[in-house]
Amino acid sequence: MDEIAWEERLIGIKGARGAGKTTMLLQRIKAHHLHELDQVLYVSLDDIWFAEHRLVDLVDEFVKTGGRYLFLDEVHKYPDWSREVKNIYDDYPELQIVFTGSSLLEILNARADLSRRSIHYELQGLSFREYLHFAHGKKFEAVSLTNLLAHSYNISAEVTQSIRPLAFFKDYLKSGYYPYAQESRDSYHERLASVVNLILELELPQLRQVDIAYVPKLKKLLLVIAESAPFTPNVSALSRKIGVNRETIMTYLYHLASAGLTRHLFKTGKGITRLQKPDKIFLDNTNLAYAIRPHGPDMGMLRETFFASQVGYQHQLSYPEKGDVKVDDQWTFEIGGKNKNRSQIKNVPHSFVALDGIEMGHSQKIPLWLFGFLY
Repeated sequence: MDEIAWEERLIGIKGARGAGKTTMLLQRIKAHHLHELDQVLYVSLDDIWFAEHRLVDLVDEFVKTGGRYLFLDEVHKYPDWSREVKNIYDDYPELQIVFTGSSLLEILNARADLSRRSIHYELQGLSFREYLHFAHGKKFEAVSLTNLLAHSYNISAEVTQSIRPLAFFKDYLKSGYYPYAQESRDSYHERLASVVNLILELELPQLRQVDIAYVPKLKKLLLVIAESAPFTPNVSALSRKIGVNRETIMTYLYHLASAGLTRHLFKTGKGITRLQKPDKIFLDNTNLAYAIRPHGPDMGMLRETFFASQVGYQHQLSYPEKGDVKVDDQWTFEIGGKNKNRSQIKNVPHSFVALDGIEMGHSQKIPLWLFGFLY
């Protein structure tokens, strides 16, 4: 919330279902506009009211009665949203507009290109640091990756003076990524599975024109990934297992990543295209593993998925020749339990091991949980 340039005239915020976009808009209004609520309008564009009314007409009346701040939620639910938002932006220069939409929202490639007018952000799920704050009242400052790598011992020592991070870590892996887990822990994974179904059954057909008849195959592909991730995909084997051709598999993989359900790594230096085979596939976050995998995830998978989820938000990840993940084409990481050593990356420059089960970092051994403090 503090990173958004709220003074801009047109701000777009994308994010997965349940990441907290609606809550953030309402918090912004409450924190900064309570003294001028007559100049503020919050609108959810999936409201049935819009079946017979146009957004531009509503905004025209709003501006004429002194409106200055317009908050549009779920814009992807409104037909031809980008053109109307563009017209509103151009016709009412005194109006400040903030809009939110699905991870699948094409801000840059929308029918009315908003890329030259808007500044846009991606709202990630909670980091481990944010989870500690929201769920347990433990507040810490975010750290940069360069600072973390250089001073992991000092940073981890400072944190462990206040809490035992490992006491909360497994709970975060299971149910800490999406804020609505705080509402009801008992039904959280069922609700998360329902969100995944909504993305596959409604948002992909609506926003990516995926034929509804192919949704069962998309679900099957996601289940295969969930049971195997992180893994190097064999596209021919996937094609046979799912029952579609190679090009369709590649398109499906692209859609799953765009929807915030999977995360793909490519080898360093490769040009990445829509139909290029990923070299490694993860689920997007660890909570998805508990919601999708019928027999529960294994710890090795959770460790790598956690690292990719936390580090991949602000950094470019790639698949190295040695090690598990390369970051910004500069640092190589091997990820494992507390007894993991550096043997697989001992001759790799700028390499580290991210270890689960340890509280303190030293030298090139860094606690895995600490990578959850990057944002």
